[in-house]
Amino acid sequence: MRADLLVTNVNIFNAYMKRFYKGNAAILDGRFLHVGEAGAEEFDAARTVDGRGRYMIPGLIDIHMHIESTMVTPSSFSYGLLPNGVTTIVAEPHEMANVFGLRGVREMIKASKNCAVDIYYAIPSSVPATELETSGGRIELEDIEALLPEDRVICLGEIMNYMEVVHEPDCKTNRILNHILQHHPKLIVEGHVPRLLGTELSRFVFAGVDSDHTQQTVRGLDERIKAGVFVQVQELSMTREVMDYLISEPVSEHFCFVTDDVMPDDFVKKGHLNHLLRKAIGMGMAPEDAIYAGTFTPARRMRLSDRGSIAPGKIADFVLLSSLDEFRIDEVYKNGAKAFDSREEYPQQLQLRQFPDDFYESVKLAPLVAADLVLKAPAEEGTIRCRTMTVADGTFFTEERIDEFAVRGGEVRWQESPYALVATFERYGRTSGNRALGLVGGNTIGRGAIATTYSHDNHNLIVVGRNAEDMLLAANEVIKHQGGYCVTENGRVLAMLKLPVGGILSEEPLEQVAEDASRLVEAMIGLGYEHYTPIMSFSTHSLPVSPGLKITDLGLVRVDEREIVSLFA
Repeated sequence: MRADLLVTNVNIFNAYMKRFYKGNAAILDGRFLHVGEAGAEEFDAARTVDGRGRYMIPGLIDIHMHIESTMVTPSSFSYGLLPNGVTTIVAEPHEMANVFGLRGVREMIKASKNCAVDIYYAIPSSVPATELETSGGRIELEDIEALLPEDRVICLGEIMNYMEVVHEPDCKTNRILNHILQHHPKLIVEGHVPRLLGTELSRFVFAGVDSDHTQQTVRGLDERIKAGVFVQVQELSMTREVMDYLISEPVSEHFCFVTDDVMPDDFVKKGHLNHLLRKAIGMGMAPEDAIYAGTFTPARRMRLSDRGSIAPGKIADFVLLSSLDEFRIDEVYKNGAKAFDSREEYPQQLQLRQFPDDFYESVKLAPLVAADLVLKAPAEEGTIRCRTMTVADGTFFTEERIDEFAVRGGEVRWQESPYALVATFERYGRTSGNRALGLVGGNTIGRGAIATTYSHDNHNLIVVGRNAEDMLLAANEVIKHQGGYCVTENGRVLAMLKLPVGGILSEEPLEQVAEDASRLVEAMIGLGYEHYTPIMSFSTHSLPVSPGLKITDLGLVRVDEREIVSLFA
């Protein structure tokens, strides 16, 4: 019997039995032809690979993630995935949609066409996520309809404005959900449901959303699974308590591992989905169960029935591991052809100017001046009570607190307080110069300044600092380079990550972006920022669907109440 490739003497993971079996695998035309004991005596293979007793597992599948979180283009991202054993992803270009709307989504799909990894797409459903911010683009119902025929589109992306879904029957999101249920009832709908429990959770599921990838507690996880919600476990949720629940309870059919957001420096240093599987195994999960949650259940959730297992007829995407417990990857095969070998060089082929010219000119802001950072008070002298955002390590949620500040000459003297100033500026030219100022404390910087256009989800310019001079320098460097991240102190630029594509992506090599991001994190920590992922924590100061108090160009947003509140309490 003819075969293109025969892999012999391997321990093959069988997803249907959740066990490894020693055997051989024959591959023809990019798909598995036979898996079992039959070997060279049965197959006339063009090429034979001795597995040397290693472990063969399906290519890893990540069904909830955002390429833009790594700040690189799809081709660069695909290059980084293969050494980590990831052969299929479902990306939601939510960030590019917030900058460019429908065009942003289409250009991301176009830029993915020739990637080595299979990149499927979720249609961003919540752009903007709320009406409490100004974004560069919008995704309306007609845009969703326009994207549904795309070959690589397989689901509706995360429904983010969960409080509106629960409490406002006639909101835009509910109109979208009702339309999908009526006209596309088989379409997979992804969810973003932090903290919802009880009847509110039930109402969200009743509206047509049956997955969640947000930060989990054991109680929330248990309620979700009992309500029929498929849970996508990101690293933030991999606490001791949650992992014990996943290991001890019979819930393996109801969850998978996903990355959601991976910073470029972590991508290069730690890996991708393989990092989560390695961590799960290290926390006591059986390797078979961890692999199942990184291959089979995500494939089934997205109805990718042609992959996620090693069996006749399935796409021959597989990984050879030399160590199961350490999840050490030796080789990665895509469609039956070797795509990565840890013993061989793996150069990146750069692709520049992949996007339309205007995608490199999206920051339409004049340089800031000192007057832009004056925090005016509704009094001339004395003290005033202000709402503040409190940053905490270990979470992206911020807490609202009230504190007193001195007022002199009609200005809040924030420089004399333990707080930093936070300011955000609408950068698309869609308003008459919307901006908002606030105060931030907790695990934030104690000196210098940080500025970025990589600010979820609207990606307006946001700057935090302990003095106006460093804030102006950081903000204006970002404006000058058409987007990016900048850290300054004492009139010097300590770190700069340029993101000229839409103000959120770089076309530099992945390793260079990772190195720049690493310097950025080091500089942020040096200024006193305390968080396990400083970049993402800072970037979510402006995310009005992440609980607590956030800030957008419209003002301070009290997220759970879905309202703009005054800085002055």
